Amino acid sequence: MGWISKINSLFKATGLSQTGASLFTFFSVVILFFAILYAVLQILYLKKKIDSATKSFYLFVGPWLFGFLMFTLGPMIYSFVMSFFDWELVTAPVFSGVNNYAKLLSDKHVAQSLKVTFTYTFVAVPLQVVLAFLLAALLNNKIKGINVFRTIFYLPNLISGVPQMVLFMWVFNPNFGLINSVLKLIGIQGPGWFSDPAWSLPAVIIMSLWTVGGSMVIYLAGFQDISVSLYEQASIDGANGFRKFISITIPQMTPIIFFNMITAMIGAFQTFTQGYMVDGGIKDSVLFFAYYLYENAFQWFKMGYGCALAWVLFLIIMVFTLIVFRSSDMWVYYENEMMPAGKKKRKVGK
Repeated sequence: MGWISKINSLFKATGLSQTGASLFTFFSVVILFFAILYAVLQILYLKKKIDSATKSFYLFVGPWLFGFLMFTLGPMIYSFVMSFFDWELVTAPVFSGVNNYAKLLSDKHVAQSLKVTFTYTFVAVPLQVVLAFLLAALLNNKIKGINVFRTIFYLPNLISGVPQMVLFMWVFNPNFGLINSVLKLIGIQGPGWFSDPAWSLPAVIIMSLWTVGGSMVIYLAGFQDISVSLYEQASIDGANGFRKFISITIPQMTPIIFFNMITAMIGAFQTFTQGYMVDGGIKDSVLFFAYYLYENAFQWFKMGYGCALAWVLFLIIMVFTLIVFRSSDMWVYYENEMMPAGKKKRKVGK
């Protein structure tokens, strides 16, 4: 493509075709230099203006800031630079301009992995958010033994991803698995699940619902933080239980719904273990984008292409996170803040 050659020529003209290691070292040194310089200036020249609280702040945030600069921001810059190189890890990196990004447009596996990842995200996340919310609402009752049920629903979150996947591969086994055995009792022939491309992704989505207990605990904290006086006032106005739930509970819980939605969405876009355990599934039916990134970078040693994939994933997550943040003005209600413009205050009653 002509436009690719022009961009590559521009990179070479600006001297960006040097080795990635040199660029990484340069950026790391620059970042570290400015971090140290800022700290020295704070100590030497602004010492009199800094109160004890501010000093404590810098004391606590300093180690994290250093770690962020060296182990997060530094590698991010390095991976961005290396995304413009043809680097197979065991060989010296060769500058290739935007060829890695151009390759993304014609890579059929990228298209398939994006399809799988987006389908999983837009189906699993709403189900997780709604199920966790309803479960928390049920477990918010003050009845004897309720803490036992809360603990039971939270326990699956203590199991890491690989054991979970191994467990569910047994549960979804087409011959003796729990799901198909139950379906057989009611006269339904169960599918092949992970051996059937049409059912592999639905199986992973069902599996994701097993760990809604983590979000459930956060919802429970939110339910218990809602002022009882709001419900008492609604009762005086004649509101029934359903009306209270719609007009009081849900609006008061929107900040927590927002938080759980963001974290669930980011986690869904980064789904890796499920694809790894079944090697992408039959006909790439569960080839998640994060797993395809891993394959390129650490199995096929196409580190430059893997870096490009990583930055595409980062941009996708950032864009959708910003969209949800922007939309929050229309539906998230904070009790201690004024109602956002365009949002009408709800009336509680009949």
